[in-house]
Amino acid sequence: MTEQDDPGVYSIGAVAKMLDLPTTTLRAWEDRYEVIIPRRSEGAQRLYSRSQVEQLRFLKDQIEAGASAADAHRLLAQELGAGRLPSSPVPNRDARPLVLIAERDAYAASLAEYFLRTEGCEVAIALDATQAELYFDELGPDVVLIDLLISGGAGFRLLAHFGKKGSSRLLAVSAIDSAEEAVRAGAAAFLRKPVQPLQLVSTIRDLLGTSALVRPTPTRRVSP
Repeated sequence: MTEQDDPGVYSIGAVAKMLDLPTTTLRAWEDRYEVIIPRRSEGAQRLYSRSQVEQLRFLKDQIEAGASAADAHRLLAQELGAGRLPSSPVPNRDARPLVLIAERDAYAASLAEYFLRTEGCEVAIALDATQAELYFDELGPDVVLIDLLISGGAGFRLLAHFGKKGSSRLLAVSAIDSAEEAVRAGAAAFLRKPVQPLQLVSTIRDLLGTSALVRPTPTRRVSP
């Protein structure tokens, strides 16, 4: 699978929250075992792909089952070497989270709304930055999808503003590769437009914690 097929999407902070692992542990695993190496942006930001998050989930499950970190990484390397990826159970689809779409393109917003509603999400759409801020304060969304070019490039301001005001997960999208800037501004994940529907839905479910990648597990300390 190429980087284009499985691009870096999630910041290290987002992955840490999704999997309930310290960022120090993720860095230690990367440096010590060199099995999961996230892509680095031009500014050296770590960006994990969806398959890498799944692999980290596999490692955590193995360690919580009693394996050492070294043995878990050795097993993962064997699985990957044999062309196998860790499997995950069916995600929980009972919750109806609210997604705020702040998108300058009405057609793209409507398309995203359709697929998210099909997956059980409630959706609100804002077509400019002012409306997005009003909806954010009024609705308190679980996830905000922000087109960085909304209202002439106000997406970065919205990322910083929303990041300070609430606990919403922030997903940035753009037609240009702005992952580095988006993560620095507060985005938990970044997708390059045009965004494929399956990729969009999967990313939002990952951020919500309702996908198979971030299913709940018993709490137990995981060491590097």
